[in-house]
Amino acid sequence: MAVDLAIHDALVLTADERNRLYERGTVCITDGCIEEVRPSRAGDGELEASTVIDGNGKLVMPGLVNAHTHLEMTPLIGAFSELELTEMLGSGTALFNRLGNGEFEYLVEAGVELAALNFLLGGVTTVNSMDARPAAGAEAFGEAGLRGFFGPAISDLFWDQPVDQQFARAREFVETYHDTYDGRIRATICPHDDWSCTRQLWERTASLAAEYPDLLVHTHLLELEESNTMARANGGEDSVGLLDDVGLLDDRLVAAHFRLGDEEDIQRTAEADAAVAHCPSVFCYWNPDGETQWTPVPELRAAGVDVGVGIDDHYWHDSYSMFGEARQARLAANLKRSAGQFDSMELIRMLTIEGARALGMGDEIGSIEAGKRADIILLDVDKPKFTPLTNVPAQVVNNAVPADVETVIVDGDVVLRNGVPETMDSDDVRQRVNQAVERFMDETGWELDIGGSEPPTSIETVRDLPKRGPARLLTRLAMQSARDRFSF
Repeated sequence: MAVDLAIHDALVLTADERNRLYERGTVCITDGCIEEVRPSRAGDGELEASTVIDGNGKLVMPGLVNAHTHLEMTPLIGAFSELELTEMLGSGTALFNRLGNGEFEYLVEAGVELAALNFLLGGVTTVNSMDARPAAGAEAFGEAGLRGFFGPAISDLFWDQPVDQQFARAREFVETYHDTYDGRIRATICPHDDWSCTRQLWERTASLAAEYPDLLVHTHLLELEESNTMARANGGEDSVGLLDDVGLLDDRLVAAHFRLGDEEDIQRTAEADAAVAHCPSVFCYWNPDGETQWTPVPELRAAGVDVGVGIDDHYWHDSYSMFGEARQARLAANLKRSAGQFDSMELIRMLTIEGARALGMGDEIGSIEAGKRADIILLDVDKPKFTPLTNVPAQVVNNAVPADVETVIVDGDVVLRNGVPETMDSDDVRQRVNQAVERFMDETGWELDIGGSEPPTSIETVRDLPKRGPARLLTRLAMQSARDRFSF
């Protein structure tokens, strides 16, 4: 039997319905799809294939799914790490607002390339990103051979931009980028959140979603204490109720965070077949209130809600590692509640098949099964730290890091081979990022060096602030607490 690509004599963690784990397995790929998964046989190393990979000492598993992220400020990794919460919110919000107005395009373009490179190196084959200017991300990930969902954030309170202009941009983005790069890049509709969108904007979002019934609706939901308050101010029973009122609580909804979800919220979300993206690290790093309820992931999953894992703003907590995100999900839940909130295979599934299902792609990717698209990663487990190689799911969640990823395959194409990207020039990307950061520092006065980060210390005028809504409030509070340090 001739195939395009064969991996033989590998550990194979399928994440299928039975969570099958082959101690010595063979995976055959043809026309971008998995044709066969089975125990290895003598002679598999001689299979007739264009590419044959010896899986001895390797772990084969589905590509990782980053179910909620933001990409544009990637070059500023390390810039926010030592700030106070209000300082971080103020500087980040002011910068994000300016990105939305089309400034710092050179930083955005370098940033999305750097994000694509680092996620590729770390075994992330699919991302779901909401950004101010998502076109650059769609192109960077498409050219890198990765899979992604992208959409521009929309809000009538967070942005100082006419709503008509925002919806025109969203529609143009859909028409330009949806189902491009051989179907690997898909558009989404992204109302920013449930605390900076009025009822009128939600209703208009629902109308746009009705025009494009195959697009996901990606938002931040039940993230802050203000979420339900804002929903009630908009005439809804609460946040989930408001989305139900306008017709957006359905199987197309991907809700990031869901930290304040109660039993009724969980039940309504499950009945609607909506999905949740859990992002533990960003809230562990920037915990605004130690008393705030932790995302009720066990209850959501028990109710049948698909819960994926997202890394959110990786430049706010300085990590591209989805393996680390799964480990953090376990540690945070155990600390907030008690030990044993997840077993390791549950976390593997949240990184892979459940993340895929959350994005409406569970029938296409997320597990290693015949008929699915071949989004697969190989980890080098022939290392002292994996010795002895027992309890493979636990080793992946608790011990693996991006540097263990050796090979990445997307749609049957090898995009990372022996740790080296096939679709990107790492040195060129790094050079462009360093040049972009130098220019950014010159233009803003933000100091970034090997010793740390120092945001601008001078203020021009309040014209750099958002003019209204929660974004303006966050920035004003931050400026006050930081002595006016964050208006660029």
